[in-house]
Amino acid sequence: MAERRTFGTMPSGEMVEEVVLQGGGLTAQVLTYGSVIRDLRLAGHQPPLVLGFHSLEDYFEHSPYFGATPGRCANRIARGRCLVDGKPVELERNEKGIGHLHGGSDGIAVRNWTIADLGTDHVTLEILDPAGRAGYPGNCRITATYRLLAAGVLSVRYEAETDAPTPVNLCQHSYFNLDGSSDILNHDLMLAAQHYLPVDDETIPTGEQRPVADTPFDFRTPRRIGEARLEGGPIPYDHNFCLSSERVAKRMVGRLRSAASGVSMDIMTTEPGVQFYAGSKIKASVPGLSGKAYGPFAGLCLETQVWPDAINHSTFPNVVLRPGERLVQETDYIFRKA
Repeated sequence: MAERRTFGTMPSGEMVEEVVLQGGGLTAQVLTYGSVIRDLRLAGHQPPLVLGFHSLEDYFEHSPYFGATPGRCANRIARGRCLVDGKPVELERNEKGIGHLHGGSDGIAVRNWTIADLGTDHVTLEILDPAGRAGYPGNCRITATYRLLAAGVLSVRYEAETDAPTPVNLCQHSYFNLDGSSDILNHDLMLAAQHYLPVDDETIPTGEQRPVADTPFDFRTPRRIGEARLEGGPIPYDHNFCLSSERVAKRMVGRLRSAASGVSMDIMTTEPGVQFYAGSKIKASVPGLSGKAYGPFAGLCLETQVWPDAINHSTFPNVVLRPGERLVQETDYIFRKA
């Protein structure tokens, strides 16, 4: 059985637990708080593969969703407004008072989940997101299963059910760094996307699906993340890369690699998009897992999910879950060391 221990206490007095999973050459430390992957290690490689903190209080005060599961609807919804079956829905505007981000200020990424199943190499966490929270219609029950499989595979499976039509979009929000350096700009990235979504000043998709060819967004062959520059600095990538028009069978969609460490991470997913966030806004004033404070570009996110603001674009993949349906999202992160 996996090790299970107390990690801290919620303001409500509820106990937050941490479990330690082992399997496939990986060790993962997972919190009930936010369904957070707090730490992830690969045998034969000393630095952590993800950004994280040592205390629950640091997550409360300093975490930009490190390792969490945002929702009920991850990513952004423009102006916090949408129509569900023709009925207007007003969601909390928790990003600059303008837009809705990651399910709201009290979303499932900052609430305490319950352990439903636990073994040496896996854990299933569950949570009920109640009707009306942040403006969402219907009660939504969500589970997250993390499993460590042979050959360095971190398997992530999300499931959800609802009693009323509602937007649901889940993702794993770990910030990856494969060599322990101060930034990820020398990592090489490949994404199997022909198009990406341009965004406005509030990082909301404009509705256009623009070809990546001949742009700094072309990662169809591996490219160093910091290679392209904008006004003398690295490009602050925070964009959706379009993989397909709907959820499909799990397939390989990307690879991240550090030449410095020889560690690579392949990504296989069922999801139609991947949000590549290069971590340009990271600014943590307390030490992370490495013992140092994290700065801009300290880690990157590759969030496999439905495209952002899909509820407001008829040409984007469907994001509405209905009663009687069961949402299943699967992603494998596969780690290797040369």
